[in-house]
Amino acid sequence: MQEKEAHITAKDVTMAYGDFVVMRNLTFAVYRGDVFVIMGGSGCGKSTLLRIMIGLKSPARGCIFYGDTDFWKAGSEEQDRIKRNFGVLYQSGALWSSMTLADNIALPLGQYTDLGPNDINEIVSLKLDLVGLAGFEKFYPSEISGGMRKRAGLARAMALDPEVLFFDEPSAGLDPVSARRLDDLILELSESLGATIVIVTHELPSIFTIGTNSVFLDAETRTMIAEGDPKKLLADSTDPRVRRFLTRGEEGMGEK
Repeated sequence: MQEKEAHITAKDVTMAYGDFVVMRNLTFAVYRGDVFVIMGGSGCGKSTLLRIMIGLKSPARGCIFYGDTDFWKAGSEEQDRIKRNFGVLYQSGALWSSMTLADNIALPLGQYTDLGPNDINEIVSLKLDLVGLAGFEKFYPSEISGGMRKRAGLARAMALDPEVLFFDEPSAGLDPVSARRLDDLILELSESLGATIVIVTHELPSIFTIGTNSVFLDAETRTMIAEGDPKKLLADSTDPRVRRFLTRGEEGMGEK
């Protein structure tokens, strides 16, 4: 069996704000093609870890490797080269409200490529079609639903064909049907594009539907206490904190 290739590796990472340590001793690997879930209870530092991985906040100690390159010890040009392979979908979708969907998606293409207007328009239409928004090029974010805005944000995150897609609570604020559609879309894109996906979420349906690998952050001990396929963690973990989270505390409630 062929050994999986680590795409992103965290080694002994400590996250802190000033003297306050959020998490310590985080060591894990995200493999190429993973849908990797960062999970844990509220306030455990999930979004902070995502910020460290995408270059918005430096760790208090430790390393984040992309392949063999230590991101936080690399020069600014090398960091920029690595970040060009990122696509990021924030909770809000982070679309410019004064721009149409087409203009939002065209923005990174105009900034980071030498493509002409016709080629950019063609790519914009392709990306919108991939997320089920064909024909919505001229709509503004305020004219579409929350679920559609998330999908438009995903189209923009994919504009430059990134190797890694980062999602911060993509299902936040969505009704269950829209959240499931977004999960299905993420799975389809993972399979068709072969991208590595890192996702912060506390939504159990999403965790079990799309997750293939994960790390569990525990706010009480301020470190990671589990890693691996979420479905296997549910089946095999004996840690009560992990089981309580993955069953929403319902396991054993009927027992007296």
